[in-house]
Amino acid sequence: MRVFGIAGYSGSGKTTLIERVLPVLAARGLSIAVIKHTHHDFDIDQPGKDSWRVREAGAVAVLLASDHRTAVLTEHREAPPRLEELLDRLPPCDLALVEGFKRESIPKLEVHRAETGRPWLFPDDPNILAVAVDVGRPHDFPCIDIDAVQQLADFILDHAQSRPTP
Repeated sequence: MRVFGIAGYSGSGKTTLIERVLPVLAARGLSIAVIKHTHHDFDIDQPGKDSWRVREAGAVAVLLASDHRTAVLTEHREAPPRLEELLDRLPPCDLALVEGFKRESIPKLEVHRAETGRPWLFPDDPNILAVAVDVGRPHDFPCIDIDAVQQLADFILDHAQSRPTP
Protein backbone atom coordinates (compact mmCIF):
# COMPACT_ATOMS: atom_id res chain seq x y z
CA MET A 1 0.00 0.00 0.00
CA ARG A 2 1.12 3.53 -0.77
CA VAL A 3 -0.03 6.53 1.26
CA PHE A 4 -0.57 10.16 0.29
CA GLY A 5 -2.16 13.01 2.24
CA ILE A 6 -4.49 15.79 1.20
CA ALA A 7 -4.30 18.69 3.67
CA GLY A 8 -6.03 22.03 3.97
CA TYR A 9 -8.40 24.03 6.07
CA SER A 10 -12.12 23.32 6.24
CA GLY A 11 -13.82 24.51 3.06
CA SER A 12 -10.65 24.45 0.97
CA GLY A 13 -11.90 21.65 -1.29
CA LYS A 14 -10.07 18.57 0.01
CA THR A 15 -13.02 16.23 -0.42
CA THR A 16 -13.90 17.70 -3.82
CA LEU A 17 -10.33 17.20 -5.02
CA ILE A 18 -10.37 13.57 -3.83
CA GLU A 19 -13.76 13.06 -5.45
CA ARG A 20 -12.42 14.36 -8.77
CA VAL A 21 -9.08 12.51 -8.73
CA LEU A 22 -10.47 9.11 -7.59
CA PRO A 23 -12.05 8.13 -10.92
CA VAL A 24 -8.81 9.04 -12.74
CA LEU A 25 -6.76 6.85 -10.41
CA ALA A 26 -9.31 4.02 -10.54
CA ALA A 27 -9.28 4.16 -14.36
CA ARG A 28 -5.57 3.37 -14.13
CA GLY A 29 -6.45 0.08 -12.43
CA LEU A 30 -5.72 1.14 -8.85
CA SER A 31 -7.78 0.22 -5.82
CA ILE A 32 -8.01 3.23 -3.55
CA ALA A 33 -9.09 3.66 0.05
CA VAL A 34 -9.74 6.97 1.77
CA ILE A 35 -9.25 7.82 5.43
CA LYS A 36 -11.00 11.05 6.37
CA HIS A 37 -10.35 12.84 9.63
CA THR A 38 -13.11 14.95 11.10
CA HIS A 39 -13.01 17.26 14.08
CA HIS A 40 -16.71 16.73 14.64
CA ASP A 41 -18.25 13.85 16.54
CA PHE A 42 -20.28 11.61 14.25
CA ASP A 43 -22.34 8.46 14.41
CA ILE A 44 -23.48 6.40 11.44
CA ASP A 45 -25.56 4.23 13.71
CA GLN A 46 -29.22 4.93 14.49
CA PRO A 47 -30.45 5.21 18.08
CA GLY A 48 -32.63 2.28 19.01
CA LYS A 49 -31.24 -0.12 16.37
CA ASP A 50 -29.61 -3.35 17.56
CA SER A 51 -26.05 -2.24 16.75
CA TRP A 52 -26.56 1.07 18.58
CA ARG A 53 -28.04 -0.74 21.57
CA VAL A 54 -25.09 -3.11 21.97
CA ARG A 55 -22.57 -0.27 21.63
CA GLU A 56 -24.48 1.68 24.26
CA ALA A 57 -24.41 -1.43 26.44
CA GLY A 58 -20.60 -1.38 26.33
CA ALA A 59 -19.36 -3.20 23.21
CA VAL A 60 -15.98 -1.79 22.16
CA ALA A 61 -16.74 -2.56 18.51
CA VAL A 62 -19.67 -3.59 16.36
CA LEU A 63 -19.26 -4.86 12.80
CA LEU A 64 -22.25 -4.23 10.56
CA ALA A 65 -22.45 -6.40 7.45
CA SER A 66 -24.82 -6.51 4.51
CA ASP A 67 -24.54 -8.12 1.10
CA HIS A 68 -22.97 -4.91 -0.26
CA ARG A 69 -20.76 -3.37 2.47
CA THR A 70 -19.40 -3.65 5.96
CA ALA A 71 -18.67 -1.05 8.60
CA VAL A 72 -16.88 -1.42 11.89
CA LEU A 73 -17.93 1.00 14.59
CA THR A 74 -15.14 1.19 17.13
CA GLU A 75 -15.34 3.14 20.35
CA HIS A 76 -12.21 5.11 21.24
CA ARG A 77 -12.84 5.68 24.90
CA GLU A 78 -9.21 6.17 25.94
CA ALA A 79 -7.52 8.03 23.07
CA PRO A 80 -8.05 8.60 19.35
CA PRO A 81 -6.33 6.07 17.08
CA ARG A 82 -3.07 6.94 15.35
CA LEU A 83 -3.00 7.11 11.57
CA GLU A 84 -0.79 4.00 11.40
CA GLU A 85 -3.45 2.03 13.31
CA LEU A 86 -6.14 3.21 10.91
CA LEU A 87 -4.05 2.29 7.87
CA ASP A 88 -3.57 -1.19 9.35
CA ARG A 89 -7.37 -1.61 9.43
CA LEU A 90 -7.88 -0.95 5.73
CA PRO A 91 -8.47 -3.85 3.37
CA PRO A 92 -5.70 -4.50 0.84
CA CYS A 93 -5.45 -1.64 -1.63
CA ASP A 94 -2.91 0.06 -3.87
CA LEU A 95 -3.27 3.57 -2.49
CA ALA A 96 -4.66 5.16 0.66
CA LEU A 97 -5.56 8.83 0.38
CA VAL A 98 -5.54 10.48 3.78
CA GLU A 99 -7.73 13.55 4.12
CA GLY A 100 -6.90 15.75 7.06
CA PHE A 101 -4.32 14.47 9.55
CA LYS A 102 -2.32 17.54 8.58
CA ARG A 103 0.26 16.98 11.32
CA GLU A 104 1.22 13.49 10.12
CA SER A 105 4.63 12.89 8.55
CA ILE A 106 3.39 11.62 5.20
CA PRO A 107 3.80 13.24 1.78
CA LYS A 108 0.99 15.73 1.26
CA LEU A 109 -0.62 18.07 -1.18
CA GLU A 110 -2.09 21.23 0.31
CA VAL A 111 -5.46 22.31 -1.11
CA HIS A 112 -5.81 26.07 -0.87
CA ARG A 113 -8.59 28.34 -2.06
CA ALA A 114 -8.13 32.09 -1.80
CA GLU A 115 -11.80 32.58 -0.86
CA THR A 116 -11.31 30.85 2.51
CA GLY A 117 -8.99 33.65 3.62
CA ARG A 118 -6.87 31.14 5.52
CA PRO A 119 -3.06 31.15 5.63
CA TRP A 120 -0.88 28.66 3.76
CA LEU A 121 0.08 25.44 5.56
CA PHE A 122 3.17 24.64 3.46
CA PRO A 123 5.66 27.04 5.06
CA ASP A 124 5.30 25.21 8.39
CA ASP A 125 5.00 21.63 7.09
CA PRO A 126 7.98 20.07 5.29
CA ASN A 127 5.75 17.13 4.25
CA ILE A 128 3.68 19.35 1.94
CA LEU A 129 5.30 18.87 -1.45
CA ALA A 130 3.04 21.14 -3.52
CA VAL A 131 -0.17 23.11 -3.35
CA ALA A 132 -3.31 22.75 -5.43
CA VAL A 133 -4.60 26.28 -5.88
CA ASP A 134 -7.28 28.26 -7.65
CA VAL A 135 -5.61 31.70 -7.53
CA GLY A 136 -2.92 33.44 -5.53
CA ARG A 137 -0.02 31.11 -6.20
CA PRO A 138 2.91 31.38 -3.78
CA HIS A 139 6.30 32.22 -5.25
CA ASP A 140 9.06 29.61 -5.21
CA PHE A 141 6.84 26.66 -4.27
CA PRO A 142 5.44 23.93 -6.56
CA CYS A 143 1.83 24.65 -7.56
CA ILE A 144 -0.75 22.66 -9.50
CA ASP A 145 -3.98 24.17 -10.77
CA ILE A 146 -6.82 22.80 -8.65
CA ASP A 147 -8.71 21.89 -11.85
CA ALA A 148 -5.81 19.98 -13.47
CA VAL A 149 -7.14 16.59 -12.40
CA GLN A 150 -4.80 14.46 -14.54
CA GLN A 151 -1.76 16.39 -13.30
CA LEU A 152 -2.95 16.06 -9.70
CA ALA A 153 -3.38 12.29 -10.14
CA ASP A 154 0.13 12.04 -11.60
CA PHE A 155 1.58 14.05 -8.73
CA ILE A 156 -0.13 11.86 -6.12
CA LEU A 157 1.14 8.67 -7.75
CA ASP A 158 4.65 10.05 -8.20
CA HIS A 159 4.92 11.07 -4.55
CA ALA A 160 2.86 8.50 -2.63
CA GLN A 161 4.94 6.82 0.06
CA SER A 162 5.14 3.04 0.20
CA ARG A 163 4.50 1.56 3.59
CA PRO A 164 5.58 -1.84 4.85
CA THR A 165 2.96 -4.55 4.94
CA PRO A 166 1.78 -5.02 8.55
